[in-house]
Amino acid sequence: MSEEIVIGINGFGRIGRLVLRAAKKNPAIKVVACNDPFIKPEYAAYQLKYDTVHGKYPGTVTAEGDCIVVDGQKIKMFACKNPKDIAWGSLNVEYVVEATGIFRTGPKAAMHLEGKSPCKKVRKSS
Repeated sequence: MSEEIVIGINGFGRIGRLVLRAAKKNPAIKVVACNDPFIKPEYAAYQLKYDTVHGKYPGTVTAEGDCIVVDGQKIKMFACKNPKDIAWGSLNVEYVVEATGIFRTGPKAAMHLEGKSPCKKVRKSS
């Protein structure tokens, strides 16, 4: 049995929510955090649960404090504008999926690898 791949998602818009939906279908991937400075956990849960294109999420989705809870698993919601400020390392995030469309270049995406609590690798969606 292989180890889980622990990921975080930066940007919880259309792409970020699709990444989370896809990850939930793969037991080898565990999403432990999302970052979006413009979305509160309650609204993030609502958007995931009631997607206008992909339909209602088939499992359970709620908000609890600074987390969304998807199928019983808590996912920490950060609200940082600067990737260097996101505490990915505190949750043992190995990969970050950069889904904002803002940090598309190598140097900008690499900001996730810097700061006090960085991740190990970044994958850009664009």
